[in-house]
Amino acid sequence: MVSLKQGASVFLLPLLLVFSIFEKSHAAGIAVYWGQNGGEGSLAAACKSGNYKFINIAFLSTFGNGKTPQLNLAGHCNPAVGTCKGISADIKTCQRKRIKVLLSIGGGSGSYSLNSAKEAKKLAKYIWNNFLGGSSKSRPLGNAVLDGVDFDIEAGGGQHWDELARALKKFNKKLILSAAPQCPFPDSHLSSAINTGLFNYVWVQFYNNPPCQYRSGNTKNLVNSWKRWTKVKASRVFLGVPASTAAAGSGFIPVNVMKSRVLPAIKGSPKYGGVMIWDRFSDRKSGYSKAIIGSI
Repeated sequence: MVSLKQGASVFLLPLLLVFSIFEKSHAAGIAVYWGQNGGEGSLAAACKSGNYKFINIAFLSTFGNGKTPQLNLAGHCNPAVGTCKGISADIKTCQRKRIKVLLSIGGGSGSYSLNSAKEAKKLAKYIWNNFLGGSSKSRPLGNAVLDGVDFDIEAGGGQHWDELARALKKFNKKLILSAAPQCPFPDSHLSSAINTGLFNYVWVQFYNNPPCQYRSGNTKNLVNSWKRWTKVKASRVFLGVPASTAAAGSGFIPVNVMKSRVLPAIKGSPKYGGVMIWDRFSDRKSGYSKAIIGSI
């Protein structure tokens, strides 16, 4: 006969295991963008660094308005002639390390827009068949199945990003969706999409935006903006920063300031997810992620 006290301990162990797994799966981490500089090294090397929890492959920069969607990976490969298919093996290497790999659509420059619900659904179908769980003869990155889609909408016209999010989730409810809005709140392009509540992660760009970024020792504007962003309908919110002064026009946060002032000020939020870094090329040179990962 097992006493009540003994029985409670028997049931307690599985519960502790469940909570341990839950906490580990939601542990803070670093997201990074890869793909816009051939000098940043391979995707596999980025994942083997051990610094990242999420990698956004950037960018699907042409789509909408009757255009054939096109992937642009700068100096890495040419999808038009099929040389990007070799990245499939790297994607699988990352995923074996439990790193989530997402396709980032849009970017700071490009030829993209969504001008109707019909276009949004058509793009969702293309992305599903060419990068996610669907099938197509023309999969630019080979047969690897990416974990989700990142919305980095900075230059594109149209206001149908919410319909794109809904259309993607209809293919698979477990599909990861992330968004990279600018820190002025609300974001002019992505607010309606984020308000759907379908986004797992929102990594806010706290750079190239003087009103809400870190500047000359002043963290007040950044922290105030962060508090507004943590109220959005998303599972986790990340602080987006450049990896060096060369990576962005403004908004770089020195490592000592990040560790001693910024992270302590934002980590208390229940929605804190970690830090997003632009980009792998600059991070590889500066060592920024390695310098802050212990404080994330």
